[in-house]
Amino acid sequence: MSQSSAAYPSVVPVGVDTARASIARVYDAALNGKDNFEVDRDVLAQVRAVAPQVNELAWANRDFLIRACRFLAAQAGIDQYLDLGSGLPTAENTHQVVQRIRPEARVVYVDNDPMVLAYARALLEANAQTSIVACDIFRPHEVLTDPTVRDDLDFSRPLALFQIGTLQHYLDDDAPALMQTYIDALPSGSYVAIAHFYDPEDSGPSELARKMEDRFVHSPMGSGRFRTRDEIQALFGGLEMVEPGLVLCDDWWPDGPRLTPLSDVRRCILGGVGRKP
Repeated sequence: MSQSSAAYPSVVPVGVDTARASIARVYDAALNGKDNFEVDRDVLAQVRAVAPQVNELAWANRDFLIRACRFLAAQAGIDQYLDLGSGLPTAENTHQVVQRIRPEARVVYVDNDPMVLAYARALLEANAQTSIVACDIFRPHEVLTDPTVRDDLDFSRPLALFQIGTLQHYLDDDAPALMQTYIDALPSGSYVAIAHFYDPEDSGPSELARKMEDRFVHSPMGSGRFRTRDEIQALFGGLEMVEPGLVLCDDWWPDGPRLTPLSDVRRCILGGVGRKP
């Protein structure tokens, strides 16, 4: 069976609409996963018409998440994590990375995609240190008052909050206020990690960013905003940025020397980690 006609998942969880694209499933398709449908792959196909290497957005995002997890667990000593918009389970999920370094680490995933919830609950059934809750991550009060979030995480001690590849799907201009609500709820010494689609403005890839945004927003997924550096930096509020600050995801503490230049697509996503004083 060809990829274009395959309905990969052998079992479709209750509540999943296979006729509408899902952010989580489009991301899964970009990572060459199997938990997606033709409508999700069509979104990538539309963007690929203007950006043939569009899948690299997802890989840059994923690699940044893994490196941020390693830093926070090993260097910052963080042992509790709130991962917002966690997406479908794949290799090297947050709990796997941080619990390899700190087995006692607690991780709470938050998502409202029915397929994510079904698959994650099955995966996490045997992991007492990790849970997933069904909330809208763009409603901070709903997340922060959820009983599982409050029971599993100790808000009197530092924790790490992740918005990795999520806020570009919040199209309103009040995204900094949304993030400030989360930041205000965090205790001193906590960290916030954000990765976000990026419009380099005056540099070469800006036109590519605008074209990708147009295709994403007008696709069946309906979102995918490429914000400017200043707009993304504003999402961190008054946090102290960890060196090297807000940079291309691939430039945030890479694992080794770069032997090949970055593609223009990989120059359209920024990542950073901030610490609450």
